[in-house]
Amino acid sequence: MQRRRFLALVGGGVILAAGGAAGAFAFTRTPTQALLPWTETALYEEPRRRALSFAILAPNPHNRQPWLVDLSVPGEVLLLVDHDRLLPHTDPQNRQITIGLGCFLELMTMAANADGFRVELDLFPEGEDTAGLDGRPVARARFIEDATAKADPLFAHVLARRSLKEPYDLGQPVAQSALDTLAASIKHGSSAGQTNDPALVSALRDLTHRALDIEISTPRTYKESVDLFRLGKAEIEANPDGIDFGGPLFDTLVLAGQFTRPIALDTSSMVFTQGRDAVLANTDTAMAHVWLVTGGNSRSDQIAAGRDWVRVNLAATALGLGLHPLSQALQEFPEMAECYAEAHRRLAPKGGTVQMLARLGYAAPVGPSPRWPLKAKIIAEG
Repeated sequence: MQRRRFLALVGGGVILAAGGAAGAFAFTRTPTQALLPWTETALYEEPRRRALSFAILAPNPHNRQPWLVDLSVPGEVLLLVDHDRLLPHTDPQNRQITIGLGCFLELMTMAANADGFRVELDLFPEGEDTAGLDGRPVARARFIEDATAKADPLFAHVLARRSLKEPYDLGQPVAQSALDTLAASIKHGSSAGQTNDPALVSALRDLTHRALDIEISTPRTYKESVDLFRLGKAEIEANPDGIDFGGPLFDTLVLAGQFTRPIALDTSSMVFTQGRDAVLANTDTAMAHVWLVTGGNSRSDQIAAGRDWVRVNLAATALGLGLHPLSQALQEFPEMAECYAEAHRRLAPKGGTVQMLARLGYAAPVGPSPRWPLKAKIIAEG
């Protein structure tokens, strides 16, 4: 919509013409500060900070960026979870947050390897709780200079990696060779399932559509998302996490008072109806699906799934293939139980835990998501 000559605003009849003052307005709507972490990795020379500058770009649920790091011990990174960034309603057991932390550790390790360092990881060195993440460390990472360490080929695609949440081209299929490449990218113990079979893709379109609708239709889980909306440039710059709505269209809606959290929560509003319809329609454009299964569901299993998941995402990036996580059917809150059971019957018939599920397809590239700067995530220096 931002590429159109005119932006028609829903409900209010306000028209913003591109060009002149409106063009200048559009030009200034990019949250430049919130996007700086994607361009600042080269600023860091100290090995741990340089590796962490890539790690903070990891995919994670609702873009909560739940990581904190303690650098007080030379040559080590102590990773902890920020408990203010959990998702108690959609992720009551913190499983998805843990997967995001696994993505973080994988990118950190890949970046260290590229700079000639081996990383020795000690996961949950003080123990773990399957009921929820507590104050104990998630991992202790030791950086060891190693002449045999080398860059993983997937590391070259970190800065271009995205979660592509747009509608996919229904006329462009996903080749089996691409699916095989994704499956071959994992190396931390997960098993990858994938399909472009029309019958199964149709069934998974239906499942992911229904599951997403349940999350939106359940008041507490939907409000959890709305509370994390970042509406317009000012909010995104102030809190570069959560679910960002930026650019000329959304900024104008916000300034006109037509897009607010109360309006988004009002299920009779046009903002809610159009937003819901658009999000659900995206699930119906899946051209293939990929998922990860682990034999168990320990915290270490979830970390391994996250490490493998970001590898799948990077492999998709290398292929020019869009990937959009749709893991609502895997969430553990009560209203999702039927979809959860169906997902496991379909995707893990021999047992195990389905940790991630995504649709695949092709669409125009999108920009990066906002990120907190590295300095905001370091709680102790060394």
